[in-house]
Amino acid sequence: MAASATPSTPEGAVERIVIENAAIATVDANDTEYASGYVVVAGNKIESIGAGKAPEGLANVVRRVDATGHLVTPGLVNTHHHFYQWITRGLATDHNLFNWLVALYPTWARIDEQMTYAAAQGSLGMMARGGVTTAMDHHYVFPRGSGDLSGSIIRAASEMGVRFTLARGSMDRSEKDGGLPPDFAVETLDGALAATEETVRKHHDASFDAMTQVAVAPCSPFSVSTELLKQGAELARRLGVRLHTHGSETVEEEKFCHELFGMGPTDYFESTGWLGEDVWMAHCVHMNDSDIEAFARTKTGVAHCPSSNARLAAGIARVPDMLKAGVPVGLGVDGTASNESGELHTELRNALLINRLGAHKEAALNARQALRLGTYGGAQVLGRATQIGSLEAGKLADLVLWKIDGIGHASIADPVTAIVFGAAAPVTLSLVNGKPVVENGTLLHADEDAIARSTREQAQRLARIAAES
Repeated sequence: MAASATPSTPEGAVERIVIENAAIATVDANDTEYASGYVVVAGNKIESIGAGKAPEGLANVVRRVDATGHLVTPGLVNTHHHFYQWITRGLATDHNLFNWLVALYPTWARIDEQMTYAAAQGSLGMMARGGVTTAMDHHYVFPRGSGDLSGSIIRAASEMGVRFTLARGSMDRSEKDGGLPPDFAVETLDGALAATEETVRKHHDASFDAMTQVAVAPCSPFSVSTELLKQGAELARRLGVRLHTHGSETVEEEKFCHELFGMGPTDYFESTGWLGEDVWMAHCVHMNDSDIEAFARTKTGVAHCPSSNARLAAGIARVPDMLKAGVPVGLGVDGTASNESGELHTELRNALLINRLGAHKEAALNARQALRLGTYGGAQVLGRATQIGSLEAGKLADLVLWKIDGIGHASIADPVTAIVFGAAAPVTLSLVNGKPVVENGTLLHADEDAIARSTREQAQRLARIAAES
């Protein structure tokens, strides 16, 4: 990729970046694609996009990129993650979800601010290098005296330069209440609601080009009380923010809900105010036809996490049926204690392949549907589809240049097939809000070696503290 810069820009003028000679997959409503086209970025927005060469006579062009041999797509949007798990990777590798949680909660209950900051850096860095421009973290473990965990995570995202949604989680059902977390690792009902409201008021930005947003996110049906779910939904709607939780992940969860509440997870969520176009849920593996209809009717979104679901033997989510019914679906990495790679671009491939093992077989998903899940679908479930998720004039300039003329992809004629079916494509350039975040596979705003050292040290420190406890 050749690039040239023009340094002389009048003060106060909008600077432009011109990308030319690229294959482009816009992921707009018509799936418009160009075999060779251009994108003009003006400030933090896409100014124009089309086939052939960019318009002549553009003012204040500070950079021209010859993107020959590249595919340009919207930046990837991650819709479910737990950053803190970066420092507990590789543990409990042969467990199902409940046994995995039982094995790891005693360790997770010892995290602190220093650990969450390092883990967030690792999680964000790995995703950004792989084409993620909008990240999301569902953080729900707040041990007493652990410091400003939410602030540390938001700080790491801001420093990395990625767009970010913090789903401020909570748990108030501990071991003494029949839950899984240790007693000292959960919050009280009032404490969780107050801390969540404080986080929203301090950090949420509702503007069009917001870099940080906050959602209300009690953890799961088996780790929070019914009252926390109900009051959490009321809080979110009073503050005008979105809602997120785990739902229908395992058969054990289904059994738990029937035994405790006398109904399945979807009906339970609806009874607590947790279905709606402002809600998205992670996993949704065990959904019957009625559940899918309820999600479609209410426009409740789903974060599909294929690798994590496979790692924990949870099952195969009915993504083709959800999409056919009109359910908004995006992709999620999930926490890296259940997806050690922590890369969303591999989830494009895994979503396609794993869903083909289900009832729809080879007709389950195709390459373009997989790319849409990872871009526009993710923007939908985060409530940002008017701003990001597709390459269109007026939208925010979050985009990725994938190198497809190398050994891993050059012999695949179709560019979208190349990046979905092929090996993970290298990222030559990633823009977030019109600003470079990754170049030639390297983070621009973080020292990868320093992050590796820090995460290793914090992982060892956590393991030592947990063992001593």
